[in-house]
Amino acid sequence: MRQKVYAGHAVRRLREKLGLKQSELASRLGVSPSYINQIEGNQRPLTASVLIAISRTFAVDITSFGSEDLDRLVADLREVAADPFFGDLDLGLQDVKAIANLSPAFAHAFLRMHVALRRTTEWQASLDDMLTAGVAPGADAAKLIPYEEVRDFFHYIDNYVDDLDRAAEAAAFSLGILDGADPAEACAGHLARRHHVSVEEAPAEPVNLRSSFDPRTRRLSLPRALPASTRAFRLAATIAQLEHADLVSRTVATGSFRSHMAAEICRLALHNYFAGALLLPYRRFLDLARAVRHDLDRLVLETGASLEQVCHRLSTLQRPGAKGVPFYFAKVDRAGNITKRHSATRFQFARHGGACAAWNVHEAFEMHGRTLVQLGEMPDGVRYIGVARSVAGPVLRHGQPARAFALGLGCEVSFAHEIVYADGLDLKSAPVAHLGVSCRICPRPDCDLRAFPPLDREIRIDENVRDVVPFTIA
Repeated sequence: MRQKVYAGHAVRRLREKLGLKQSELASRLGVSPSYINQIEGNQRPLTASVLIAISRTFAVDITSFGSEDLDRLVADLREVAADPFFGDLDLGLQDVKAIANLSPAFAHAFLRMHVALRRTTEWQASLDDMLTAGVAPGADAAKLIPYEEVRDFFHYIDNYVDDLDRAAEAAAFSLGILDGADPAEACAGHLARRHHVSVEEAPAEPVNLRSSFDPRTRRLSLPRALPASTRAFRLAATIAQLEHADLVSRTVATGSFRSHMAAEICRLALHNYFAGALLLPYRRFLDLARAVRHDLDRLVLETGASLEQVCHRLSTLQRPGAKGVPFYFAKVDRAGNITKRHSATRFQFARHGGACAAWNVHEAFEMHGRTLVQLGEMPDGVRYIGVARSVAGPVLRHGQPARAFALGLGCEVSFAHEIVYADGLDLKSAPVAHLGVSCRICPRPDCDLRAFPPLDREIRIDENVRDVVPFTIA
């Protein structure tokens, strides 16, 4: 059943941007003023005819009126509202939906406030230990917030940056990558010709994976131990740094980051974004992904990119007018920390704490190299086909611990016919994993994998009854 689109905030923002009254907008769209009033108040959904009228009259991309951003915003607000600090507010689901619908700007401000509050609380809790250890107060106070800011920035733009993506595609054409040229050789040759950058191998000792670029001497040092795909990626990122500084700076400015550190983290992320888009040019990669039905092994084989690069690129294929399958992508370490997360779907990741234990990314560590397929359902009833596989970085010396991660990629079941991993999977009778964002806000009362109770629900304990989980949820 197709979801109704309630986008009153978007219609109101468009009307105010154009300087129109509700009656004037209604006249231009051929509807009644009362109907526009009801739409802006989210009392009526946007119909297909009104969406088309808006698109034709004002040259607006109607995909911007979708509900996916609001779904994410509602999930994030629910997680924050579960914090005991806000327990007396009694914010129900309908309250949260109303806030997200009517004032998304306020909702984002509320999320920012909670991040700052949480960080301040953590800082206060650790202050005594830091003083005892002789660490100066304030030394690391702002480390967490900048990364969270940048993650949210990409989260709410569907992990797609149009200007930068198109610039990378144009560069791939000019470098011959679209015609089959080796990406690493093409990038190295371009850096030498245009920027007089020499590429050299890092010294054999110490053995590491650290690359460095010296703007003064124009030398780019790359370790010999780098895999070919990573070598090409770092060459491409250097091109972004040297040729697209202005475009990157303009994009960073749209994030309105509150600290210089967040802006610099975003700048680095955008260099990496350009590199991925250069090595895997949008239209060619989209056509290839569709042709092989998003078979990850085929995509790695055909492109020469790493599995992580392929998965990440799949999560960015959201160009207006040429959108691919909306995927979520996550990188998780053995401790369950989500070190990278991007999504063009309604799939929700935990902003704080560990990921859901029922998610197949955790099982991937136990079956290294195998591709795991899972049919999962989030608490909102949306079902996903999730693919997970573990990967490991190279071990450079004896005694060095292996760096292992699990990669998770997934899409809604409505796109099952477009991905090879749905073949043979009976979507009506196959076992369904009941997933959640995190235990702290998961409403499921009967999960045997629950680590702790939800913060917004009462629990009961019976000393005469023992089960897998030692409490019941009221």
